[in-house]
Amino acid sequence: MRTPALLLIGAMYLWAQPAPAPIPASQRMVIIVSLDGLPAYALEDPRYPMPTLRRLIREGASVERVTTTNPAFTWPSHTSMLTGLWPAKHGVLYNGLPVRSADSKEPVRIEPHSDKSVLVQATTLYDLAHQAGLTVGHVDWVAIEHAPTVDWEFTEWGNPSGPIEKDLIAAGKLKPADLAGFDKRSMTLRDQVWTAAALDIICKHKPNLMLFHPLNLDHTHHRYGAMSEASETAAAFEDDRLKEILDTVEASDLRDRTTLIVLSDHGFKNPTKTIRPNVVLKAAGIQGAFAVPEGGSAQIYITDPARRDELIPKVKAALANAEGIAKIMDRTDYPALGLPDPLKNPRMGDLFVAAKDGYAFGAGSEGEPVVTSAPYGSHGYLNTDPDMDAIFVAWGYGIRRGAHLDRAAVVDVGPTVAALLGLKMGKIDGHCLTALLQ
Repeated sequence: MRTPALLLIGAMYLWAQPAPAPIPASQRMVIIVSLDGLPAYALEDPRYPMPTLRRLIREGASVERVTTTNPAFTWPSHTSMLTGLWPAKHGVLYNGLPVRSADSKEPVRIEPHSDKSVLVQATTLYDLAHQAGLTVGHVDWVAIEHAPTVDWEFTEWGNPSGPIEKDLIAAGKLKPADLAGFDKRSMTLRDQVWTAAALDIICKHKPNLMLFHPLNLDHTHHRYGAMSEASETAAAFEDDRLKEILDTVEASDLRDRTTLIVLSDHGFKNPTKTIRPNVVLKAAGIQGAFAVPEGGSAQIYITDPARRDELIPKVKAALANAEGIAKIMDRTDYPALGLPDPLKNPRMGDLFVAAKDGYAFGAGSEGEPVVTSAPYGSHGYLNTDPDMDAIFVAWGYGIRRGAHLDRAAVVDVGPTVAALLGLKMGKIDGHCLTALLQ
């Protein structure tokens, strides 16, 4: 009969104990792992082979579905994560910088090698961390080239003279010859090397903010389609990379002061038909208007501003009669899409076109306007398409175990991670997911 009393005394003793002192931000670490191209619907299938990620969901906090950017694309989404802003404000619309030629007869091209200071038109989370005296590392993150507020990095292309590359060579995990044409190596090999680089930075330098972006799952989805057998193999492979990071954290003195965030940037669809909008425009005899395809969407640029009012109605009429096009939008629609006004930001196209289900936009100005192919993977659709929904999982220091939200947005990532690091973002579109934090 004394047991209940003892339990009560024990409970009162525990209640009387002071809460553990918070760990100073300078001693914390937040690791963000972005599993490029992991759709929310994949994790809803219990057979999808990602046991490590499912463990983190059980032991941590999660958001079931995350709304991504318009378009649902890698660089815009990742930039929205770390600025808390939609593309209308941060200006990243492609996997690179759209460049207009001085010749109105030339199409807009996408330049992938652009300095972060030019490409990103907003302050990022890693900029704020640096300003606060915190340290930052990244491996294969995007829209971050030559960022002066990053302390350690291993880029998508690799740098033979880089200190992290030299660490891996000295440890026998990388050969100097491997860095020759590194961006042309198999994606599985690159993900393995990138993981080794991330672990080197985590263990040796202990950055307060670590950004890691493996690519094999996205690469596989593009080639073979989402939820294919190849997709499951790629998912299991990425889960093993995640396990390497988790195992390393748990086996070190980082365990009690590290937060692990696992997220994705967009989902995937498997179209069977490809629309070639530049073939459509050419067939209609329209000159001075060019399409830049982005999978499930395309932007149309009038390359001679003096002809904008003349050509926009003609382009709309030509595209309205084209197979596979669901919607044609102009600058009056852009505010609701989180996209900039092309009259104020020339990076944005004059028209934004969305594909129907089963279709995607492709390049080329010759041949048939629509071609049929074997199923492949594509994204870039409107973010209202549930197939584009991404994920968010948080585990470790500062996370409320068992917390769950049905919906959030990529712009909520930055302010949530900022709170974990004792930082505060300025005027942004997102908000901190306080329900997931202790």
